[in-house]
Amino acid sequence: MALQVELIPTGEIIRVVHPHRPCKLALGSDGVRVTMESALTARDRVGVQDFVLLENFTSEAAFIENLRRRFRENLIYTYIGPVLVSVNPYRDLQIYSRQHMERYRGVSFYEVPPHLFAVADTVYRALRTERRDQAVMISGESGAGKTEATKRLLQFYAETCPAPERGGAVRDRLLQSNPVLEAFGNAKTLRNDNSSRFGKYMDVQFDFKGAPVGGHILSYLLEKSRVVHQNHGERNFHVFYQLLEGGEEETLRRLGLERNPQSYLYLVKGQCAKVSSINDKSDWKVVRKALTVIDFTEDEVEDLLSIVASVLHLGNIHFAADEESNAQVTTENQLKYLTRLLGVEGSTLREALTHRKIIAKGEELLSPLNLEQAAYVRDALAKAVYSRTFTWLVRKINRSLASKDAESPSWRSTTVLGLLDIYGFEVFQHNSFEQFCINYCNEKLQQLFIELTLKSEQEEYEAEGIAWEPVQYFNNKIICDLVEEKFKGIISILDEECLRPGEATDMTFLEKLEDTIKHHPHFLTYKSLCPETWPTWTGRPQDGVAVLVRHLGYKPEEYKMGRTKIFIRFPKTLFATEDALEVRRQSLATKIQAAWRGFHWRQKFLRVKRSAICIQSWWRGTLGRRKAAKRKWAAQTIRKLIRGFILRHTPRCPENAFFLDHVRTSFLLNLRRQLPRNVLDTSWPTPPPALREASELLRELCMKNMVWKYCRSISPEWKQQLQQKAVASEIFKGKKDNYPQSVPRLFISTRLGTDEISPKVLQALGSEPIQYAVPVVKYDRKGYKPRSRQLLLTPSAVVIVEDARVKQRIDYTNLTGISVSSLSDSLFVLHVQREDNKQKGDVVLQSDHVIETLTKTALSADRVNNININQGSITFAGGPGRDGIIDFTPGSELLITKAKNGHLAVVAPRLNSR
Repeated sequence: MALQVELIPTGEIIRVVHPHRPCKLALGSDGVRVTMESALTARDRVGVQDFVLLENFTSEAAFIENLRRRFRENLIYTYIGPVLVSVNPYRDLQIYSRQHMERYRGVSFYEVPPHLFAVADTVYRALRTERRDQAVMISGESGAGKTEATKRLLQFYAETCPAPERGGAVRDRLLQSNPVLEAFGNAKTLRNDNSSRFGKYMDVQFDFKGAPVGGHILSYLLEKSRVVHQNHGERNFHVFYQLLEGGEEETLRRLGLERNPQSYLYLVKGQCAKVSSINDKSDWKVVRKALTVIDFTEDEVEDLLSIVASVLHLGNIHFAADEESNAQVTTENQLKYLTRLLGVEGSTLREALTHRKIIAKGEELLSPLNLEQAAYVRDALAKAVYSRTFTWLVRKINRSLASKDAESPSWRSTTVLGLLDIYGFEVFQHNSFEQFCINYCNEKLQQLFIELTLKSEQEEYEAEGIAWEPVQYFNNKIICDLVEEKFKGIISILDEECLRPGEATDMTFLEKLEDTIKHHPHFLTYKSLCPETWPTWTGRPQDGVAVLVRHLGYKPEEYKMGRTKIFIRFPKTLFATEDALEVRRQSLATKIQAAWRGFHWRQKFLRVKRSAICIQSWWRGTLGRRKAAKRKWAAQTIRKLIRGFILRHTPRCPENAFFLDHVRTSFLLNLRRQLPRNVLDTSWPTPPPALREASELLRELCMKNMVWKYCRSISPEWKQQLQQKAVASEIFKGKKDNYPQSVPRLFISTRLGTDEISPKVLQALGSEPIQYAVPVVKYDRKGYKPRSRQLLLTPSAVVIVEDARVKQRIDYTNLTGISVSSLSDSLFVLHVQREDNKQKGDVVLQSDHVIETLTKTALSADRVNNININQGSITFAGGPGRDGIIDFTPGSELLITKAKNGHLAVVAPRLNSR
């Protein structure tokens, strides 16, 4: 790899710039001191960059302390092997610029400090080289920065991936879909000003060149309840506030909206419509621009805004009770706006809000609703309208992201990168059903992560017999089973309670949970007035009373504790306690009745148990007799096996037939589990003597089948690459020092494009195609002066080009051989027939890709067996009657000069291995 040397004007320091690892040459009194600087700065070395290298890896405190030390230095990323841990700094650290992207592009995972871009680049390179679909799973609690990480990943791919043939429209749409989805699917919560309130899985499709050509988005579990209710300190979805703050006056007038969010019931329940950290006006401009980029027409935008406005108007629909306590709409103005915005009849909408339609025996009946029911219907309609709008929005974005070349044959070679961004863990004092579903989804994600990392890794160690220190971790499968287990999980019990006849309430559901999963270690309930004192208290009565009054919130001046009684001072305290007891009395009575029923059924169970004991006694006798018969049969079978084992080497006879059949069956069954994994696996179970011939036939069939499958799976391009690599290995492996460096690098079809070759040369070649082109350095036969040339391979000849003219043409029939040294230099000699008068002599060339160039030349000229790898020197024809000599000697660095004896002297570094 060439180094770029730069002299700083002071003359004191020379900087040698390496593409990945810069170094300095400091000039001083002590001479020249070379100090290689790592690509990591001192700040990047704070703490441990990979928790795998943490000395006290079992200590949670050491884990947290390492995170804290790095975070104090604004190092928010740390690895756990291939897993990246991120700490949200809640500010811009200026680490996502174009320069940072280039720094992590195409660089090995551990050559640079931990970063999201390193993971992105590793996934992208795996997607391209392995041609397999990849996925990035982003998990964490709410506010951890999952949505921001997803945007940064998309930004990295948009900036660093090659542009598709149809331009960058797909990349722009992928990026601009984020602001739209955030506006309609994100909201401010207590822990995050831009919390995703839906799950999103995005597929980014890449063609065989690695360019993004399409995408697809799947959305999950939109938090519809947020449309009609928000907890204190939270907001509704962003789009409502953005429309009111940033919408044009004419647009708001047409939609019948006011700029003040306090005017709308659905926007004031959280009591924080205005937030200093959120600029709704500028965000609205971004959303409007994004809608244009992802192909929304003006009519579609107008329809979308009309539906958003209709949700706000629905929230302002109020009801009043008539003489019969039936609900009637009192806000006619809002109803008029809704009929226009939704495109429905006013009478139909009014009827839907205040009546319930019942269809019985083919007849439709309208049943009026009371105030509470009408409000519930209004909120349900608002949630349904917004949910369907969000679903339509995602489908519209997917149509915009879909690849336009889906029908072309090249579409089959696309690969997919999946990005999962779902809302994080949140635990509040009071959690809604939606919050329960959110946390359940995160528990399932955590379970998947455990299965794919910790558990699978430990199982692999155990299967391979590797000694390892067990890592204790909490497997949350027991939590997931508590929620999702069939017939006994919380969700199954909830479904059963909703479907059963009779009135289902929260209390009946809680009682059902108590009956079914009360003994589960992770299911806790609050019982009676104080969960610590009911139904049992194991301590002293005085301590139990103290716990109870503390739970009820008694103040010290309201009561006094006696030796055997408690004296309550104020009647209101006593009445409050009685009221609390009255509230719990009904549920306590239910539980006592359940306990009595349990006692009754237990007595019945004991009677059944006594009967069962008699039956079990008889049954145990039957089982004993069966066991004795099985033992007798086993003894006879063992005798047969022993007799057969003794006579196993004799021809088949009745005495050894059973043993030979058993051996054959066992071998074939074991062979099924021990077949070779691939064509490189030469292992094969040792067959018994009687099955050696059959084993060889099976081995041959198995190998042919694996070879056939492998050949069917590789592409023509990859097949050609493997053929060329095989030829290179046959020629250079163990013979030339720099061959191992070429092994991991793919051979390129050509090193020069058509635009880099002179049109005059192309005209001179005529219809003869160029199979390979590479820049080379030619050394004169007399003075060994280096000159820049181009080497072209055609179907019939090697062509050496100088600028715009063909300098020399060597037909393959006149090419007698190729010589190259065994060192790490890049010189080689093309030997031509001396009888050919058109040729001036052999040609001495140098190529930076010598292994690739010689392999392709040998294949094109059919001279694979004519490549000579020499040690010490190479003799070549320098002209009529004159030979030239190239001397090769090992040294510390590459040096090519003309020696005093007239030879070309080449000093090349000797590498450690070949």
